[in-house]
Amino acid sequence: MPRRRNSPSTSTVSRGPQPAERPADRPGAYSRLRELAPDLVSAYEALSRHAAAAGPLDAGTLATVKLALSVGRGSWRAVHAHARKALEAGVDPAVLRQVAIAAVPVLGLHAALDAVRWIDEVIAERS
Repeated sequence: MPRRRNSPSTSTVSRGPQPAERPADRPGAYSRLRELAPDLVSAYEALSRHAAAAGPLDAGTLATVKLALSVGRGSWRAVHAHARKALEAGVDPAVLRQVAIAAVPVLGLHAALDAVRWIDEVIAERS
């Protein structure tokens, strides 16, 4: 039976609930993990540095690649983090939006719409 045009997406990627904005006095999850397991976070950060140094990508390109991977995973938190890093590295906001738009044929319209919204949230924070 063919899918109806207005039927919900059948994507298997769980988007999960959208996190509420956290109060300023409550540490973020990463800060909390650092408190709970500082050696683990230090090892993770070292791994990240080694992975970044393993090839010729500059910081902006690497952040854009990580953004694309995060979009593919459907991770709100990771999309926000890597979009911020890309902007901090000087990547043009239009490039970040193109990552989301490029997701349409690969991940589907709904995943791309989520990515556009999440990236726009980060861009709006910076404005």
